[in-house]
Amino acid sequence: MNILFVMYDQLRFDYLSCAGHPFLQTPNFDRVASQGVRFTNAYVQSPICGASRMSFYTGRYVSSHGAQWNGFPLRVGEMTLGDHLRDAGMACWLLGKTHMKADAKGMARLGLSPSSIIGARQADCGFDTWARDDGLWAQGPDGFYDAKRSPYNEYLKSKGYDGENPWADYANAGTAGGELASGWMFENADKPANIREEDSETPWLTTETLRFLEQAEGNWCAHVSYIKPHWPYIVPAPYHDMYGHNTIQRPVRHQTELDDPHPVLGAYHQTRVAQAFQQDEVRDKVIPAYMGLIKQCDDQLGRILDYLEQTDQMKHTMIVLTSDHGDYLGDHWLGEKDFFHEASVKIPLIIYDPRPEADATRGTTSDALVESIDIAATFVEAAGSDVPDHIIEGRSLTPWLHGAPPEDWREFVISEYDYSVTPRAEQLGVSPRDARMFMVFDGRWKLIHFEGGFRPMLFDLETDPDEFVDLGDSADHAEEVARMYDYLAQWGRRMSQRVTRSDADIQSMRGASMRRGVLPFLVDGSEVPPQFTEKYRGLTRQIHGPAASRGEERHDA
Repeated sequence: MNILFVMYDQLRFDYLSCAGHPFLQTPNFDRVASQGVRFTNAYVQSPICGASRMSFYTGRYVSSHGAQWNGFPLRVGEMTLGDHLRDAGMACWLLGKTHMKADAKGMARLGLSPSSIIGARQADCGFDTWARDDGLWAQGPDGFYDAKRSPYNEYLKSKGYDGENPWADYANAGTAGGELASGWMFENADKPANIREEDSETPWLTTETLRFLEQAEGNWCAHVSYIKPHWPYIVPAPYHDMYGHNTIQRPVRHQTELDDPHPVLGAYHQTRVAQAFQQDEVRDKVIPAYMGLIKQCDDQLGRILDYLEQTDQMKHTMIVLTSDHGDYLGDHWLGEKDFFHEASVKIPLIIYDPRPEADATRGTTSDALVESIDIAATFVEAAGSDVPDHIIEGRSLTPWLHGAPPEDWREFVISEYDYSVTPRAEQLGVSPRDARMFMVFDGRWKLIHFEGGFRPMLFDLETDPDEFVDLGDSADHAEEVARMYDYLAQWGRRMSQRVTRSDADIQSMRGASMRRGVLPFLVDGSEVPPQFTEKYRGLTRQIHGPAASRGEERHDA
């Protein structure tokens, strides 16, 4: 079985027609959902690109792998999907974005050259690379956000788009009166990107994917990672005006959220992106473009699905559709992600398993509490290997796909966010070590804990599904707060760093020391079978030291 692992950057869980969006039609997402399982309670381990993706790729919580924010390197030696799947005889390829920062110092310390096979895999998050393009080719006074070469920019230049950075000048900009109308400005989101639709980012990566599939041999996992519908929010015609103001849903927000908010949430209300999305005119321009980007993603997904069907590969290709986090779009008076409301931390997750064991669950939904780290475990098991659960902290979703849910499934999910490098930490007077927050959610109650001396937040999603009422300082809910803190403490006590010895290794080592090397702690030797003391009994062969000076002789002299 092969695996097609498709990720869309910043795609909300509820912006698909199969998830109930009233206006946005996504027939190809729905097509996969009709043949697989759509998980309705899937959560990322951090609501920001880099940290979230490193959890997907390692199968480990953020505080386990350590790459806690964008640009934080994934330490050299951290095992990823590529490592696990290659051990199982499956190749693992990257097409698109990872947002992974290589541990250059660690590689240099170990003498790993980026040009070597092992060095290249370390630098590309364990993947073999077909076409890596992290997709944000922004340029400021001090240079580019990402210094790596962009294969997409090179493609645009080969198609006749001029300039140093056609990604910015054409793919993510419109034109107005002959002037550049950059997609970085929300006011331009309603303009068509100044690019032929077939040359824009999403079709380009789809074409690269089809090229990969045409030549792929053996067992493979292909991680197809689209940059869209992530900002800049601008999309080429005809997608730029497919959706009008009548298709924009009202923001999920309430005035009470602005009245004496939690200090950390209040700081996020004051960010530039939040201030922008609090304006209706911004939402009126951005959301139709966001929907257009998703519609384009759906159409391009259709190209891939058609190819798999035409080449008879659907019957042996697992397909996973998901996102690295959501997008507030003005909900809760916020923009972007970076916090733990459902719009940000909850993701779409659709899995099609071609095996006949999954026939009973086709076209169904599951409300099981799922974490993004479960994907790695699911893939390793699909590749025919046992999940190394001393390394991978997620659990395989195969039982849910095959209609045999385990009785001991998790009771809660965890997400973490490190905001130490953001202006919010300085604004709140929080040290880098304390600028961290944690979410624990049990399917009803959601607790958010903040280091640095702040009180917790608490939401009851059964009575308050919109998460408007913060009960964190309510005396009437002290027991729920304590119960959720018990969950957080239970998670905090997990065994997460003993990654070089599995439980099976440890069990096989028990008692082995008595048969090899050291034999300590005996009174007279009678405590153990005679063969354990055989090397420590018998005649003395030579006499040295004080015994020799006393004239002692060997017993056989």
